Amino acid sequence: MSELRFVRLGFGDDAVEYREAWQKQREVHAARFADEVPDTCLLLEHPPVYTAGRRTEDSERPLDGTPVVDVDRGGKITWHGPGQLVGYPIQKLPRPVDVVAHVRRLEEALIRSCAELGLETTRIEGRSGVWVLGDPVEQRPQIGGLSLDFDPRLTDPEFDARLNGPEYAPSNAGQRREDRKLAAIGIRVAKGVTMHGFSLNVNPDNTWFDRIVPCGIRDAGVASLANELGRDLTIEDVLPVVEKHLTAVMEESTPAPRAVEKAPA
Repeated sequence: MSELRFVRLGFGDDAVEYREAWQKQREVHAARFADEVPDTCLLLEHPPVYTAGRRTEDSERPLDGTPVVDVDRGGKITWHGPGQLVGYPIQKLPRPVDVVAHVRRLEEALIRSCAELGLETTRIEGRSGVWVLGDPVEQRPQIGGLSLDFDPRLTDPEFDARLNGPEYAPSNAGQRREDRKLAAIGIRVAKGVTMHGFSLNVNPDNTWFDRIVPCGIRDAGVASLANELGRDLTIEDVLPVVEKHLTAVMEESTPAPRAVEKAPA
């Protein structure tokens, strides 16, 4: 794989508006397709914004009508904002592109980054992204004084935490000792070149996630590095670590075209 170039677009007071960054992605995508630039990862922070991937359902959007930017990536609805490191790796891959392998590479780089910072994370089968595992169900604290046998999420697939009080809020999943997502991944591939990418919660206000159904997942929550590690941590602390491990994972990888099964003769 070609060397990965990093471009730091803006953080803090210089955070980049989502639509501005989306247009920058398009420009870099076109240049990468034309081989005018190498593989490039845009790194930045956004002002607060909700974005919805193509599979987002109406029932997962904010109940109060807060605006949402509909985007052309995969996945569902999420939030971006201060305290969250966003990365958009724009890479040319062999066609037909193996999207799952690309996602796994991003997950691996983030898992290694978290490990270096002192936090063990993992993947969950059937759910993209990087996760902190909760306790086994029987060891979790009771919710609202009720036993887990009465937890409505176990029997109601349409359970909505937004209508059932803070004890069910995604931002409180750590207190409930449930699985919680630390980094989300959503991508798009056009003309063999990737767009969009990952968001890693460093030290955001995770209550922003309580207004939506994050990633369409109703039985888990969200996490941040600072809360999980119990110490102050900033984007500036995390940036070089993520850059190092993204570089290492990409250097170790030899992307191959997605295997295509031949139709029986």
